[in-house]
Amino acid sequence: MAGVQDQLEIKFRLTDGSDIGPKTFPAATSVATLKENILAHWPKEKENGPRTLKDVKLISAGKILENNRTVGECQGPLCDIPGGVTTMHVVVHPSSVEKGIEFGAGKDNEIGNLWI
Repeated sequence: MAGVQDQLEIKFRLTDGSDIGPKTFPAATSVATLKENILAHWPKEKENGPRTLKDVKLISAGKILENNRTVGECQGPLCDIPGGVTTMHVVVHPSSVEKGIEFGAGKDNEIGNLWI
């Protein structure tokens, strides 16, 4: 069985089927750094893009990746193909204020207010 690769070529698949990348990242790169890269390279013409790291969820091999993990820790056995490109799916969750939910704005016993 092959060991963990030092470098991984990753492309990010957006919900409309378009891609950011591929780009090469060291295996020690954190998921948070990948998200920063997505924010920096988000296509300007696309509406409802992410504003913060919290707005972005990365999915690889059916798992949501945690910000504090490294790419090397997250890769599965299918990523060990030399010269292969790993596709990670990008899901954007707009911030709660943008969706119209305001938390902590009411009385102590209120969970939140919904406004349209």
